[in-house]
Amino acid sequence: MSGASGPQSGEVVLDVRDLVVHYVLEDETVEAVNGISFSLNKGQTLGLVGETGAGKTSTALAILNLVQTPPGVVKNGEITVCGYKVLEMTKKQLAKVRGKEVSMIFQDPMTALNPVMTVGDQIAESIKYHEGVLHSQALVKAEEMLEMVGIPADRMFEYPHQFSGGMKQRVVIAIALACNPNVLLADEPTTALDVTIQAQILDLMHDLKEKLGTALLMITHDLGVVAKVCDNVAVMYAGKIVECGTLEDVFNHTMHPYTEGLFTSLPNVDNEGADLIPIPGLMPDPTKLPPGCAFEPRCRYAAEKCKEPQSVHNISETHVVLCSRYDEPGFRIDAYGGDHDNA
Repeated sequence: MSGASGPQSGEVVLDVRDLVVHYVLEDETVEAVNGISFSLNKGQTLGLVGETGAGKTSTALAILNLVQTPPGVVKNGEITVCGYKVLEMTKKQLAKVRGKEVSMIFQDPMTALNPVMTVGDQIAESIKYHEGVLHSQALVKAEEMLEMVGIPADRMFEYPHQFSGGMKQRVVIAIALACNPNVLLADEPTTALDVTIQAQILDLMHDLKEKLGTALLMITHDLGVVAKVCDNVAVMYAGKIVECGTLEDVFNHTMHPYTEGLFTSLPNVDNEGADLIPIPGLMPDPTKLPPGCAFEPRCRYAAEKCKEPQSVHNISETHVVLCSRYDEPGFRIDAYGGDHDNA
């Protein structure tokens, strides 16, 4: 097990291979994540996009080895964070990695903070544990972290209820970044905030990523967030990554019908008169997934071969799509306009 020295620019800091996460209940099994693979380099941002129930949060929890057992079970896969194989580690070993090598910003800042501890103590707690410093020294670092996320240092002795939603999210980010982790997982970090504060938080995360060189996995259903902060995109549907590539690949050369559906169901600012084309139907029941393409019942390009297990196609060195229709010479989807920068 390695990971003692910090990763260099361009080095892989997160590698997920063939991850399968199921939730085994008394009379059924929820197949949340079904064999996904991706990697993230130091300083990169990957957007993990998909509807509610696609398996995004289960993926993030697995990266931290926090899938609750029972009912959750990591059935298969290997996850490496800065050289550490997290699925093989003990609780004691994991405690040293969480917060230091990899941190997470949870979805709701209202419930992520301890209501009976000052925000300064909550930031200092992680610093004390990972850096082995005195409480007074940790508080000095906590002051610096608050200033870094745009909160006056003299507010460190206040409690979470004295902060607005946007300020609480800034505190959560300060906690996550307190020990300069190499990997930051952000699970819908702006969902609970109003639009103006969302933009501020995204700008803040982007600036801090640039300043600290942190790799960021941005979990979201919002393509606008992806366009603003991500270098690469992985589109997830029913527990599988159906399309993955650079921002340019996925936004301007869309290949999977589901990705196309996401774009065509959004307003097009370049053509205000264009009709919205919603994706018909609903995501499949994760306890009864079909053997073939899970998107097939909703797909306007569906063919008989879509009822069988799907093949992966490398469109380019950076662009991959999971769709057997690409076995057919010349097959393509007619994604509107091609330019989705304003999604």
